[in-house]
Order: sequence, then C-alpha cells, then structure tokens
Amino acid sequence: MIGRLRGEILAKHPPQVLIDVGGVGYEVEAPMSTFYDLPAVGEPVTLITHLLVREDAHVLYGFLRERDRALFRDLLKVTGVGAKMALAILSGMDAQRFAACVEQEDITGLSRLPGIGKKTAQRLVMEMKDRLSGLGSGAAGVVPAQGLAAAPSAADDPLADAVSALVALGYKPQDANRMARAVDDGGKTSEEIIRAALKSAGAG
Repeated sequence: MIGRLRGEILAKHPPQVLIDVGGVGYEVEAPMSTFYDLPAVGEPVTLITHLLVREDAHVLYGFLRERDRALFRDLLKVTGVGAKMALAILSGMDAQRFAACVEQEDITGLSRLPGIGKKTAQRLVMEMKDRLSGLGSGAAGVVPAQGLAAAPSAADDPLADAVSALVALGYKPQDANRMARAVDDGGKTSEEIIRAALKSAGAG
C-alpha cells in the first residue's frame, strides 16, 4: 500500500496531478479541495495517499490533509458511493461543511453535488452520522477551499481543462461546459474556473 508520496510536481491537469518521485512519475487523483492548495509545477509536494486496487487499474488518490483522506475512506464504506463520487464530494465541499450537512441532515445541500440524488444524500446522512465523531472534533482545522489561492495551471486551455475536470467529477459534458463558460472571463486559471463553477453549483 502506498500511503505517502514526496516529490516534485511535473504537471497538473485537474483532478489529476503528476508527481516525480525519484525518477518515477506517479499519476494521482486529487479532490479540488486539495488541488487548490497545491504548489506550482516544479515545486516539491508531499501528499498522503490512498491506493485503490480495481480489476482494471490501480488508482492512487492524494490529499494534503489527513482529515480529507479519512473522510474519503469513510465515504467509500457508504453503500453506493464509489471513489469517483467520494472525490466529487470532497471537491464540492470541504470536510467541515460536509460534517455540518450530515449533522443537520441537509439533504438539499448534499443533493447539489454531482451524481448525488435525494436517496444517496439520505443514505450519506444515515450512514455517516456515526463516523463523523473524529472528523467533527477537528473540522475547524480544515482549510476552506474558497479561501485558497489557485496555483498556476500548466494547461494551455484553462477552460477546456476545467470542463474536463468537471466531467471527471461526475457532471454531464453539456452541464460542465455550461458551468465553466458561465464563470470564465478569459483571465482565470483552470483551478479558478473550477472553483467558481463548483461554488455556483453549490449556491444554486
């Protein structure tokens, strides 16, 4: 099991980041709550990771904070929630806000996340309530994604990169395209477009 990576960022194409560790390039999937706080390409980074072994692939997920990885692992235990949905949840809201939604049984707030309907939101509330004791006690230490400065993107086309990331997080292509274009002013990085699009979706 790979539990931690320390190396240099070679490329960033949200939600994937490529990290050079001793000459070996690791492709890591990261939620946008982590992605917003990554250093620039060429800078060193340390990620705590979760390796998911499937029949067709080994997928590595990376996080800057242990609390985010713990929440990711707990989400994987919820009936009907896979890694893609867990990644989307952590991209759409930070751990503190997720804990608040569960504790307050905010089905509407959870349902705004991509791929999560009313039944899945109800299941999240029901199955996650007992698992949030450790998360809730330290949730204030989680850095809200909205307050972080976006790191420069290596993408040549930030808008296209943002659309691809939103699709990877579970949005339909036409919705991802509409969301990204609605917040793009021509001067944003891909991370800034994604953050604005997700914030807009959460406020809707």
